[in-house]
Amino acid sequence: MSVVIETQNLTKIYDGKAVVDHVNFQVKKGELLSLLGPNGAGKSTTISMLTTVLRPDAGTALINKLDIQRDKMKIRDIIGVTPQDLVFYEELTTRDNLIFFGQMHGIPKKQLKSDAERILEKLGLAERRDRSRKFSGGMKRRLNIAINMIMNPQILFLDEPTAGLDPQARHVVWDYIQEVKNEGKTIILTTHDMHEAEVLSDRVIIMDNGKIIAEGTPDELKEKYSEKNILEIKFKDESKIVLLREALQDLDFVKDILEHEDKTISIYFDGGLLNFTQILNQGFITDVTDLESMSLRQNTLEDVFLKLTGRRLRD
Repeated sequence: MSVVIETQNLTKIYDGKAVVDHVNFQVKKGELLSLLGPNGAGKSTTISMLTTVLRPDAGTALINKLDIQRDKMKIRDIIGVTPQDLVFYEELTTRDNLIFFGQMHGIPKKQLKSDAERILEKLGLAERRDRSRKFSGGMKRRLNIAINMIMNPQILFLDEPTAGLDPQARHVVWDYIQEVKNEGKTIILTTHDMHEAEVLSDRVIIMDNGKIIAEGTPDELKEKYSEKNILEIKFKDESKIVLLREALQDLDFVKDILEHEDKTISIYFDGGLLNFTQILNQGFITDVTDLESMSLRQNTLEDVFLKLTGRRLRD
């Protein structure tokens, strides 16, 4: 597949600090890349430069071989951006919004009407014919996505597209994003929902402090940065935690033990069910009534994210 997005030492500096620091990556045609990171990692600034909203202080990027500094207007003709902020006219209906924005991009009105019906049907908005100001927050967010899609862009930038959506609406949006991707669109997604990134992404980039700290498919990242198995235990008596640590400290297949604020313990280990049985045989569970809860699961992209970026809350 051909490369349609390429950054070249892309850099942005605020108050003497590089918030995006010589970032280099590529996105291939038809690929969905998720850009992840804690608050302040540089994700939104990177997207703002790629969409020609911000000018880099050093380096550049190419979008379909067009330079983001020299070819802004040409790039804007081939990209679509769904921002976190809602961008539509609340006094207009869904259809009128889509037709208005489509006509601004020179799309014939006859084509817009049929495209609008198709997109609104996909996003569960086809039955709503009232003014958009009456919509719920989730419906407004789906309309925001629909307006991006009516432009029929080659490359899509989706910034937290499902933030605030309920589970049903989130899955509707996921299905539609997947369908658009299958049509050959190239998509860059930013999200704080690690499950969303894991479900949708061909590839993931994790940023922190303006730099790329990890890159790969979700499976590659899980294989490289986190143990495959996680046993989570919550005791009723906190003193049991000390007994647990003493029991497991000499087991070489136990890679890490983390304590959480809700008094849950996460035990990261390899070796599957055989070693799980060995963990339980260490004697720190003497009575199941001592347990609040216990679960065994495989690691997720969220585990990788927390391992790489830490658990400290960012401003």
